[in-house]
Amino acid sequence: MSVISREELLKLAQLARLKLTEEEISRLPNELSVILEYVRQLDKVDTSGLEPTYQVTGLKNITRTDELKEYQAKPAELLKNAPAVQANQFKVKRVI
Repeated sequence: MSVISREELLKLAQLARLKLTEEEISRLPNELSVILEYVRQLDKVDTSGLEPTYQVTGLKNITRTDELKEYQAKPAELLKNAPAVQANQFKVKRVI
């Protein structure tokens, strides 16, 4: 089992923006090495002959076909519920 070096641990902590205590720096390399060794067991699993699984619930997308519809609303109808209107347009606060 390979042990993560102190330098590797400090680099990981920096990338993750973690502040580690000296006690954590001395303890974590062994713990992370055990975790990595456990995950390496997945490399030994024979997955030949298995199809990739993308969806496990059996649900399928329920979609409708896109249909072009003619919209007949007049500008006055669209603006009637606006909180503020100016020059036949929606009036909004300035955005910079």
